[in-house]
Amino acid sequence: MTNSLVTLYSEPMPKKLLTLVPIFFIMLALNIGIARYIHVNTIKNTQITIIMQEFESITGDAFTNEDIEYYLDHGTSDRRVAVLKAFFRKYDSPLYEHADFIVTMSDEYSLDYRLIPAISMQESTACKFIPTNSHNCWGWGIYGNKVTRFDSYPDAIETIAKGLKKNYIDKGLTTPEQIMAKYTPSSKGSWAHGVTSVLGVLE
Repeated sequence: MTNSLVTLYSEPMPKKLLTLVPIFFIMLALNIGIARYIHVNTIKNTQITIIMQEFESITGDAFTNEDIEYYLDHGTSDRRVAVLKAFFRKYDSPLYEHADFIVTMSDEYSLDYRLIPAISMQESTACKFIPTNSHNCWGWGIYGNKVTRFDSYPDAIETIAKGLKKNYIDKGLTTPEQIMAKYTPSSKGSWAHGVTSVLGVLE
């Protein structure tokens, strides 16, 4: 009896069973991978839901998966770029392609990142109505028959960011009302009201 048991347990594993062993481990690895994929995507979908709720006030159909992916890939510090992209898309603005540059220039010149977009909205509905070939969405240096033209939107953005810093912010003109008094004093409050409204939307 003992010899029979020894023989039984010392016999090699059947080939069919040997074939099943790697299949078992492959299936196990696949199940682990699928579970991890579901877990990661569940977290991502939760993040997307939160972002959509956070941006609901300005996005509507304008806020797309591209904006969400940008936000998720670049982190909280770049939320501003995603917000601007959604805003500019909503108004079909060419500044959509330059949202990241607006944030970069705003940081470089210590500006509220919403200020340049807000002024562009007030002056030209985010570049929809500007002098031909001017790239000037901000009414910058436009008065009478004079039109200041820029070579590109980045050129305009950098010039205006620098000008706002030097001629307004550094001189204590920081609120829309204070900026308006020098920027366009004849608007009698409507300019400041419009800029303030956009600042609130982009809050």
